Amino acid sequence: MTNPHTVSNAAATSDLDLRGRLEVIIFGTGTLAGRRFDIALIGLILVSVLIVVLDSVPELNESVGAGFWYTEVFFTLIFTLEYGVRIWCTHNRRAYLFSFWGIIDLLAIIPTYIAFLYPDAAPLVVIRLLRVLRIFRIFRLVALFAELNEILAVLRSTSRSIFVFLVLVMLVVVVFACVIYVIEGPQHGFVSIPVSIYWAVVTITTVGYGDLVPQTPAGRFVAGFGMLVGYSIIAVPTAIITRKLWERINEQRDPQPTLPWNCPVCAKHGHHLDAQFCRHCGAGLDVPSDVRERAERQ
Repeated sequence: MTNPHTVSNAAATSDLDLRGRLEVIIFGTGTLAGRRFDIALIGLILVSVLIVVLDSVPELNESVGAGFWYTEVFFTLIFTLEYGVRIWCTHNRRAYLFSFWGIIDLLAIIPTYIAFLYPDAAPLVVIRLLRVLRIFRIFRLVALFAELNEILAVLRSTSRSIFVFLVLVMLVVVVFACVIYVIEGPQHGFVSIPVSIYWAVVTITTVGYGDLVPQTPAGRFVAGFGMLVGYSIIAVPTAIITRKLWERINEQRDPQPTLPWNCPVCAKHGHHLDAQFCRHCGAGLDVPSDVRERAERQ
């Protein structure tokens, strides 16, 4: 008679084996099956995006009718199934769900479901094109993929500075909007502060659509000053990201010698040769003189 515990253990082992094989195929590119899976996935992504682009052409939309929509639903079901399998088979679900690729995979299927309620949101499925970045992994373009990770790391490291900067920009925009609203008023098209905020954004970013134009000398002075401020604003985030990226490139090309000494408080390393305090926690390093001299000679 067959032992039920043996049967359940065998089923559990088989399930683990299946999950392991699927994880290698879906997340890895080291096997032929994994490469074929990713290439087929990218092909489906490109075809689905092409369908959305063609659907936006009125002549094609009228001739094909609901065919484009049914095709999009079909692709969405496939990508939803694929996303569910990714979550099921990965050994670290939380890491995948909150990773860059996990978020992109989720964004690839959300627009179609939103389109059931808001049909005009259907073109947002072009977000799927971001998934084509997996081609760097498929064809083992390690250098290009490393550069992509480097850029993402720089954006993460500068996110706080950029966030603070954006908050300051929003404050400046609101101030400009309120000033121009008081100066120009509804008689010149600035019927409310939200409309004035729109004008301030267009002016400070130097876009200048021309649908709202100050008519008074004082309003034109404010607009000109806003344009000058806009040039300064555009340069700041570019400088922040460029500086951080340049620092990382220099660290990789010409790594600075560091002390072979860990901080006695936080146990972290990587301090400069002349450092007296920990760069991480600020505690005194108390490096023996012979250790410092030996490090400087090397």
